[in-house]
Amino acid sequence: MVDAALIAWGRAVAVRRPCPFPPLWLFTDAVRLKDPRPAVARLPKGLAGVVLRHDAAPGRRALGRDLARLCRARRLALVVAGDPRLAAALGAGLHIRRGRLPLPRPRSGLVTASAHGRAELVRAARAGADLVFLGPAFATASHPAARPLGAAGWNRLARSARVPVAALGGITGRAVRALPAATAAGAIGALA
Repeated sequence: MVDAALIAWGRAVAVRRPCPFPPLWLFTDAVRLKDPRPAVARLPKGLAGVVLRHDAAPGRRALGRDLARLCRARRLALVVAGDPRLAAALGAGLHIRRGRLPLPRPRSGLVTASAHGRAELVRAARAGADLVFLGPAFATASHPAARPLGAAGWNRLARSARVPVAALGGITGRAVRALPAATAAGAIGALA
């Protein structure tokens, strides 16, 4: 179920802080969102991006091709997690985990990263990330054992970053309002 308040937040951010990347990001998840195509088709045109994870899923390349077509048609950004070759084949950007850039390095395109603390934020900035997803901001079903940063901890880390920071983990339209340092937000359930 799409969180209308999160979409409204994304629209407000896009107007208030024009950026080279969208304010809303859907993270694919082979367990919680087996087929992300319908969710991607519902994302607001020109306002969102998609992080293709589905790492070990059979048919990842075919799924990537389908998502790339959908994203182009809907003016959505697409980044591929951890696979520079697939990203290049799809004409997509690259998502790096924990700020570690895989080889071969991308030649162009958007580079996003995930980070779970200060060291990973620094590593992501050094790797050339354009946008870093910092989390988990709040308790999340994706990583139930992970200790959330909380609003104060998340904002403190985000303000210290040398790159734009997006919120990830337990993100809803209500929760993201507690994170004034957020330039974007990533979610699974709230955007599916």
